[in-house]
This record gives sequence, C-alpha cells and structure tokens, in this order.
Amino acid sequence: MFKRKEQNITTTAPINLTTINEPMSVITEQIKTIRTNINFAATDHKLRTLMVTSSMLGEGKSTVSGNLAVEYAKEGMQVLLVDADLRRPTIHKTFGLKNHKGLSSWLANQMDDVNDAIHPVIGNLFVMTSGPKPPNPAELLGSNKMTEFLTSATRKLDLVIVDAPPILPVTDSQLLANKVDGTVLVVRQGIAPKAAVRDAVNSLKKSQANILGTVLNDVRDGSHHGYYGYNNGYGYYSNEDK
Repeated sequence: MFKRKEQNITTTAPINLTTINEPMSVITEQIKTIRTNINFAATDHKLRTLMVTSSMLGEGKSTVSGNLAVEYAKEGMQVLLVDADLRRPTIHKTFGLKNHKGLSSWLANQMDDVNDAIHPVIGNLFVMTSGPKPPNPAELLGSNKMTEFLTSATRKLDLVIVDAPPILPVTDSQLLANKVDGTVLVVRQGIAPKAAVRDAVNSLKKSQANILGTVLNDVRDGSHHGYYGYNNGYGYYSNEDK
C-alpha cells in the first residue's frame, strides 16, 4: 500500500516555517531542544508516531508540528507529516500544497493509491494533506483504516507526526490518542486557561494517551518574545488554580 519514499527530494513550494527560513534563529534552536526532549521522554520505546495537539484553537499546534517535522527530517530521518485536522486544516497552506486529495480521501475510500496524497516537500520530509472536509471526521479518524494507515506508514518511514485537532471542541484527538506512540500538548501563553489545559490532559489520559510533554508557545520574558519552552510531563498546569 505504501511505497518507500526516495531521499533528498526537494521542491519549489513556499514553506512558511522558521526552521526553514531562519535556520540559525533562536526559535529554531528551541525547536531542536524540544525535539531532543521528546526523544528523551520516549526512551522506553521507539517513537514511530507522534501526535501534536492543543486544548483549544489558536495555540500554534500546526506551527509546532511543522517545525518539529522539519527538524527531525534534518537529522536524516524520513518523516511524514499528516494533517489530521480535518475540520480546520492548515498544513497545506504552510507548505504551499494543493488539498484536492488527502487523508480524508484515503480514509473514505475515495482514492486507490495513498501515495497520490503524499507530497515530497524538502529533504527527507513528506506531507500528507487533510483532503476535502468530510461530514464525519471523528468517524474517519477513529476507524480501523486510520490505524492500518499509521501501521503501514511506520513500516516504510522513520517517523509519522500527526497534526491533530484541538481536544476540547471535538473528540477527534481522543480517538487518535491510543493509535500513536506519544502525544505532545501545545499550550499558548495567555490563550489557554489552566482549567482548559487540565481538562485536555484528563481527556487524553482517559483515552490512554502517552503524554510525552507540553510545549509552551509564545512564552515571553524580558529578553525574548514569542519563544518556545518544553515541560517534560504536564505538571506545569496541575498545581495551580484548583
């Protein structure tokens, strides 16, 4: 079903990511640190599938997943970034790709070859767009075909990063949580209330998710604005505002 991708393919599609456009920036270095911390958090087993999600809309999960995918690919890994946010997809815009076919097309049995929905973007990185918005996204993402897709992809590629919908508005990410090896929760400073983050964590735990950590987005201090931090685990928001 899934053809192994050739290495070192490049395209001319515009890529709106700091790790590509500003490889020496502070933010790129922070993304590298987050990648390293995720690897340490997943030492108990080999990380082949990683879900990136958030508690609410607008927290930057898609930007984080895209930048992480680039940095893993730079390490020589063959990486597939999957846009599983079937309701509000953005990955195709980030990478300048068309979205006529994608994950929803494959899961709904509307295409014969899954490789038609997978695009080489840069180096060892490949992107699967979301495809047309379906009427039943939760049903598709929770299906056996989604499980089979992830299993097949990991036989051919080194890492699959799944950009998943926010947890609280819909059930989609909860259905995906036990299909992946690990989950990272993106929290944007000043956007997500602590109670919402706790609710998101509890929802993931009920879904038997392996929560690897929290990416703190748009952290601000006296010298930097808009940078990333990483919390190994999810206790950062667990002891306040009970």
